Amino acid sequence: MLFHADEKTVRIPGGEVTYVAFGSGEKPLVIIPGLSLRPIHGSALPLAWMYRLFCPEYRVYVIDKRTDVPKGCTISELAYDMAETMRAIGIPRAAVVGISQGGMIAQYLAVQSPEMVDRLVLGVTLSRTNDTVRAILGKWIEDAAQGDFESIVQDMLDKMYSPQYVRKYGRLFPAVLRLVKLDEMERFIRLAESCLTCDIYERLPEIRCPVLVLGGQEDRIVTARASAEIAEKIGCPVYLYEGLGHSAYEEAKDFNQRIYDFLRQAPAGPDGRREGDPRT
Repeated sequence: MLFHADEKTVRIPGGEVTYVAFGSGEKPLVIIPGLSLRPIHGSALPLAWMYRLFCPEYRVYVIDKRTDVPKGCTISELAYDMAETMRAIGIPRAAVVGISQGGMIAQYLAVQSPEMVDRLVLGVTLSRTNDTVRAILGKWIEDAAQGDFESIVQDMLDKMYSPQYVRKYGRLFPAVLRLVKLDEMERFIRLAESCLTCDIYERLPEIRCPVLVLGGQEDRIVTARASAEIAEKIGCPVYLYEGLGHSAYEEAKDFNQRIYDFLRQAPAGPDGRREGDPRT
């Protein structure tokens, strides 16, 4: 198959997790995606194409959240799930990229299981909730509970993407509505609620590996300030895209290139820091 893409499911304590793997390289790269209306099932080729830059050098694993998300699930628990999934796949240590909710999980993973994270990229994410994300997620949770999928998709278009992107691709988004199942809405609600439990800010200095933060200056979901304060607390590089918001990871043409360049920097030393790290 193209990019050596494959989709598999593994058992972890209390449930199952689906992941997509692709790329022909030997180095492991784990990508934790953000909150979505649908699981990643069936997305092997689109994901491989999106992250094709990494395919020659890395074996890339895009790991979803567990299939049956328990009520009251927290970001901390999802990070423990991630660690168990990596062990089940056979990944003792990897570079980790977390996008949005995936970035929340990645921060907890780096604190709770530091031996598993070689270096860390945090995209359009936060380390503690704020009024903006509480209002946005509150509306999505309410709409999902009422089965109003159209309102969620429209709000995502309005809040996440630039006007130029919406004009070009917005007509494709209603197709998502035809794919969403009712049981996936309950999963979406529980995952959205878990985002509101993110509170790792004070523990960020415990992250010892090299970190890069990427965000959007116009982020109307988690805010640009949320990205900036993560970098300030850790003391790591940050880049905020002007004119882009929460979908910078999709819209910025050099988003993956910045990640790739960061991952190829000098290897970390025994304490997890690399030469030139601002925290040295």
